[in-house]
Amino acid sequence: MSLWCDKYRPRNFQELDYQFEQAKLLQTIVANGDFPHFLIFGPNGSGKKTRITCLLHALYGDGVQSLRLENHEYETPSRKKIEITTIGSNYHTQVNPSDVGIYDRVVIHELIKTIAQTKQINSIEQRSFKIIVIVEVDKLTRDAQHSLRRTMEKYVSSCRLILCCNSTSRVIPAIRSRCLGIRIAAPTTDE
Repeated sequence: MSLWCDKYRPRNFQELDYQFEQAKLLQTIVANGDFPHFLIFGPNGSGKKTRITCLLHALYGDGVQSLRLENHEYETPSRKKIEITTIGSNYHTQVNPSDVGIYDRVVIHELIKTIAQTKQINSIEQRSFKIIVIVEVDKLTRDAQHSLRRTMEKYVSSCRLILCCNSTSRVIPAIRSRCLGIRIAAPTTDE
């Protein structure tokens, strides 16, 4: 049995019922095949994660709906063990590295490195890259954001990032300049 909000959440662009121009933009990007890094931002409850789900569905089909939880353990330079839980499919991984506090830099670097070095399943039929969705990127430390910038440049051939946040003011300019920014506004009262 699933939650009501999950059962009726739109899974593709045709099921969205507001902000159609952004849905068309995302569909055009998927159709062109040149998929950049994204920075999706907007207020709470505006539909950022719903649009990310629709984008993933447009890229990979129904396979992104088969979700699983994974626990990852990383070791800091001071030998402290850090555990983080990710959710994902064979095509994407979603993580919130700000959950581990000041050790978010280690999680960012190691997780992206691990995912980027694994081969994509069915790469002949699908895209040749994996997607990493990083939520609350505006809550990452400066060190983690600089590490993210270096890592996203290094592994651009094997993975793409979709960064999700409420505001871009706390995201360093180097990351903002490397991503296509899409603002998701809150729905109006009529919508």
